[in-house]
Amino acid sequence: MKIRVEEGRFVAFENEHGTDRRVFGEFIGPHGELASYAFGWSSDADSGRISIGIGAGNEGGGTFHAAVFENDGDIAYALIDEPFEDVPQGGQDLLAAEARAHHDLPFVWAVVDTAMARDARAAWLRHWLLRTNSITTAPVMAGAEPILYVSHDADDGMWQAIGTSDGTVENGRVGHLFHLVDADPTIVDVLDLEPGASATRDRIGGPWTRHGADDRSILR
Repeated sequence: MKIRVEEGRFVAFENEHGTDRRVFGEFIGPHGELASYAFGWSSDADSGRISIGIGAGNEGGGTFHAAVFENDGDIAYALIDEPFEDVPQGGQDLLAAEARAHHDLPFVWAVVDTAMARDARAAWLRHWLLRTNSITTAPVMAGAEPILYVSHDADDGMWQAIGTSDGTVENGRVGHLFHLVDADPTIVDVLDLEPGASATRDRIGGPWTRHGADDRSILR
């Protein structure tokens, strides 16, 4: 049996400081091990949060909570006392010291790594934490055009987003990539493009076609 990650619901709501986001999912291990997870972030925060629940109804079960933050150009985790989310497989909320002493902590970190690698929405959190730069056209920035082309440049790592106009980002607008995802969460599925790769679609909500670095058919 292969490891599976099943993406669950996504919830966004406004608070007094901005938008709060919550992503939910389930982990199924190679031997049927079960875990639930939730991760999220808020506009006014400087780090994200993740909760992992295991062993619902069993002695030794619990819910582990951690901060997710930028660390030297990557993301890192630290166990925290404050509960973040309730998840179906979780038991009692564990304090950081209790979590560190728990015999299933290595499994919990494996769930975290797998969920953050396989849940497409985790890339949204990652780009928010890393403040990834992007460049886009004025009509896309203004919300007048949908994003139909996304690329990840190989030379400087810059991300590009183009709409329905004749594609160019000359004199484009530079900003953070996560703002484009905030405005159109349907681009979340291509936030894992490797440097040099790109993706196109013909409408919002339509399927993305991915192109490698050597694919010249989509050059504009």
